[in-house]
Amino acid sequence: MKADHCFQRILLDHACGGRWYDQITRRPAYRHACDTTLDRAIALGEAVAAGTTDLAALNRQSLIWRGKA
Repeated sequence: MKADHCFQRILLDHACGGRWYDQITRRPAYRHACDTTLDRAIALGEAVAAGTTDLAALNRQSLIWRGKA
């Protein structure tokens, strides 16, 4: 993954349990998401950085939710 927006998409999708834009209707998402969603996304990002969560697996699921896998 080379683009920051992809990383954001993956974390926000998982924080929302599906496509983030189904729950966060305004953009940019990070500005309009509720604190709980942002907390989940941050915790997931920290787990990825710590190596305890597989970013590639998260990306695959995110793409499945979007019908792109």
